[in-house]
Amino acid sequence: MTKWLRIFLVISLLWPVSAFASDNVVNVYTWADEIPHEVIAQFEKETGIIVNYSTFDTNEIMYAKIRANRNIGYDLIEPSSFYIDRMRKQDMLEKLDKTQLANFKNLDPFFVNQAYDPDSKYSVPFIWGITGIFLNKDYFKSHDIAKWADLLDKKYADQLMFLDDSREVFSMAMLMLNYSINDANPEHIKQAYLKLKQLMPNVRLFNTDAVASILIDEDATIGMSWNGDLFRARTENSKLDFVYPKDGFEIWVDNFAIMKNAPHLKNAYTFLNFLMRPDIAAKVSLEINYSSANLAARKVMPLAIRNNPTLYPSVDVLKHGEFETDIDDKALALYEKYWELLKIGG
Repeated sequence: MTKWLRIFLVISLLWPVSAFASDNVVNVYTWADEIPHEVIAQFEKETGIIVNYSTFDTNEIMYAKIRANRNIGYDLIEPSSFYIDRMRKQDMLEKLDKTQLANFKNLDPFFVNQAYDPDSKYSVPFIWGITGIFLNKDYFKSHDIAKWADLLDKKYADQLMFLDDSREVFSMAMLMLNYSINDANPEHIKQAYLKLKQLMPNVRLFNTDAVASILIDEDATIGMSWNGDLFRARTENSKLDFVYPKDGFEIWVDNFAIMKNAPHLKNAYTFLNFLMRPDIAAKVSLEINYSSANLAARKVMPLAIRNNPTLYPSVDVLKHGEFETDIDDKALALYEKYWELLKIGG
């Protein structure tokens, strides 16, 4: 996180609700760098509605901020799937009125009505990705790596990069053990921790913030990455390859949702419909190099993008994936306990 983003987050925590009070605005809280400035400018020009745009770097920051003050004044937020699950159960989200979302029909059916939001009552899937295996073909052969369990081989000692995220890493271990990535069984979580301990001699670093740069510069040549980061990095390093593990993988989704008691409900629906327009959803996806959950948007993208198997794998491939859902606080605490032990070599 940059110095200026830290300052902005501190200021935003102290920002009074009155700063959002005008009727001709929509207050949006999303992942950093996910909505290009030109998209916001276009919306403001077309509608006359001003977008107050705030960003976060993690679901945990977003959730903690809103939980601390449910009347903070946001209209639209963008949690990932498992936080949609958690927040809908805690009555923090507005049930969507689909009659006000004419562009909902543009979404890919694969990404609606998933377990984290049955019947898509509370969320609109927007950007998605897959956590899989990356490798550099100058150092490794793609056919040598087929599943997560292959990374246990001692020949990868001190070479692997993993995402610096507990649930991502534990999901990998759960899949090695043939469990769900959403498993909350304490014994299974312990088994996953022990499996990761076996893997630690092969780990060179954990990183989340600079994955594309690490891949481009070959500071790591094999490990875990998001497919969008791999796609972006491959534009500068053609030797990179992405593998969908045969023992399964996580499919993550960033979704838009309307806050319970949103102060500008009508404007929230207007902005949400705007984002689901094919031209707008395509513009966002092409700008940030991540996959769009908008099927109509994909149809207007260049052929080289919409047919790219790294960004848009086949349905047969996607069937091996699993969406992340919420797990209870007790299980989360156990994950975090083992994560800290893992990081300190315990």
